[in-house]
Amino acid sequence: MTRAKWSSLGLSLLVIVALVVWMATGEVRMASDEPPPEPGQENDEPTRVEVQTLQSQAYQPSLKLQGQLEPWQSVMVSARAGGTVEQLHVDLGQRVEAGEPLLTLSKDGRDAVVERWRASVRKLEADLAAARRLRSNNLAAETDILGLQSELAAARAELTAAELTLQYLQPKAPFDGVINARDVDPGTLVQVGSPLFELVQIDRLKATGQVPQQRVHRVTPGQTVELDLLDGGSLQGTVSFVANAADPATRTFQVEAVLDNPERKRVAGGSASLRILLPEQPAMFISPAYLSLNDEGRPGVKFVNDRDQVVFEPVTLLSVSTDGAWVAGLPDKIRLITRGGGFVADGERVIPVAKSDARD
Repeated sequence: MTRAKWSSLGLSLLVIVALVVWMATGEVRMASDEPPPEPGQENDEPTRVEVQTLQSQAYQPSLKLQGQLEPWQSVMVSARAGGTVEQLHVDLGQRVEAGEPLLTLSKDGRDAVVERWRASVRKLEADLAAARRLRSNNLAAETDILGLQSELAAARAELTAAELTLQYLQPKAPFDGVINARDVDPGTLVQVGSPLFELVQIDRLKATGQVPQQRVHRVTPGQTVELDLLDGGSLQGTVSFVANAADPATRTFQVEAVLDNPERKRVAGGSASLRILLPEQPAMFISPAYLSLNDEGRPGVKFVNDRDQVVFEPVTLLSVSTDGAWVAGLPDKIRLITRGGGFVADGERVIPVAKSDARD
């Protein structure tokens, strides 16, 4: 190769090296120091969303339970003395008052026992009085008086027991109620403890139900209870008891309510739906379609604040139906996003358009 060709080749290499150095120190540095704007960035504008202004309202939530109705009082009247049923004073379904006799058992000589002990008491009282007069004149010993006092006390005890037995021959209603069952007929021989009548009080009722452990803190005695009967009727009452410990099998807390039943409807022993009215609180009624979930899985809604920014606020569901949902946890007044919420994120600036204007 000639000397001229070597000289031409060296010049070409020198130019290439200079070009590489110029590109590395000029264009690359400029690209790293001043990046070009993204395409279309200068022309982007906020997303338009449809909004509806909502105002919170006073809402009274309720807790629904499936419950059981029971008579306010229910007792099986049993015999406290043995004997033969001589007469029935009440019939099935009859209303009775407290203290009213239900039947009469045979005396079987027990009235004579009462008279005998009454006579014994009168004699011992006379003997004791005479002994005390003698004692005042030192004509009777103190031990004689003590002996008579002991005999008199024993006789009085026997008289009381005999009189009680005579009273037990006419069992009485312990409270106002209705005869719900009868286990004896005239001529039936009964022993002590034999069942006679079932007496129930139904002008007042007791409703029982189970409250989940997540909601028991919202139930307190005194709250109003509305009860829907299977026949379409309703009763109203108040919570009277909330259990302090959960059922270990179901992890639920028993709640009881007392309800007035002035018409004496035959509903005791049946099932019913209880609705416990909880304290009023501000809430909003929205369509379930406007609810969405955040990253933690909590339900909430999107609305636009005063700075036209999207806000996602978790809510508490108070009641949900096919018509809508009552939710709590929102400000008193919001501009709810009704269309376009799925295309905007929390904190993003948007152009809100009123729902009425968007439909025009």
